[in-house]
Formats: sequence, C-alpha cells, structure tokens
Amino acid sequence: MTETSFRAFFFKVAACQTVTYFFAGTAAYVLFDYKTLFESGPLSALMRPMNSLWVALGPALQPLRGLVFALALFPFRRVFLEEKRGWLWLWGLFVGLAILSPVGPSPGSIEGLIYTKLSLTSHLRGLPEVMSQTLAFAALLVAWHRKPHRRWSVIMGILTGLILAMSIAGAFLERPDAFR
Repeated sequence: MTETSFRAFFFKVAACQTVTYFFAGTAAYVLFDYKTLFESGPLSALMRPMNSLWVALGPALQPLRGLVFALALFPFRRVFLEEKRGWLWLWGLFVGLAILSPVGPSPGSIEGLIYTKLSLTSHLRGLPEVMSQTLAFAALLVAWHRKPHRRWSVIMGILTGLILAMSIAGAFLERPDAFR
C-alpha cells in the first residue's frame, strides 16, 4: 500500500466522520424521536433543545472531531488501514474507548450506568446510533483507503460540502435563540 500523508488522512477522516455522523444522526432523529427525548424526556437535563444554534452547527463542527481523530489515529493507521480486518479493529477502538468506556459518565457507557440516574432504557436508546455511525465510519474509511479511486474523493468532498453548507444555513437562517 502507498504511504498516506497526514493531510490526505485528515481529509478522509474528517469527510467520513462528517458524512456518517450526519446520516446516522438524521436516521436516529427520525426513528427514535430525538426531539421529544432531548426536550422533554430523561435526557432533557443534559441535551440542548433541537432549535439551539449549537445543535444546528453540530454537523458543520464534525471536521474538528475529524481533526482530533486524525491526530489520535495517524500513528496507528497501518494497523487498521492495511491489516485484513482493520475496519473491525478501528470500530473496536471506538466501541471500547469512546462508547462503552469514555472518561466521563455519558449515556450508554459503563460509567453512565454506574453514576447517572438514567434508566437502562435511556442508556440503551442512543446505542444504535453511535454503534452504527462508528461502524460506518470505520468501514468507509478503510474501504476508501484500500480502493483509492478519484470518485471517492469527489463524492465524499461533495457530500461533506453539502452537509457543511446545510448545517451553517440551518444555523443562521433559522436564527434560533442564541447559543442555548
């Protein structure tokens, strides 16, 4: 395999994060009624309302997460980009370190189960979204690296650009109440 520069790696990671985050989040929003869950359900004390400027900007801010991921993963890229089941190793890192055992007591995590007052149902409700998003991210990133056709870059670049534009437009055209 060819050596991957940090710049190319960052572009792929940021695009994969933005695209999979947007589609998984949109599907979860519709399927699991996140508006009700976040605004009047058990997570309402933690989550911003759906009309918050921050929520609207969420997809546009994903390239920043992509940068953090790229910085953290770049030294280990050969493990998941070149090994036979590399996508599974990468997804396992996300499941183990970011979903089930993050530093803080987030919903769905072991620490969250121990230290929060949320019901088991509340903890389990968001797992399909984060599990599917991280799986899609890992599979897409590895597939793109292993079959580096120009059309990957074009399609992912266009999708990322559209998502960023929609997020920014939604944030500033709607003009929700400040940064709640």
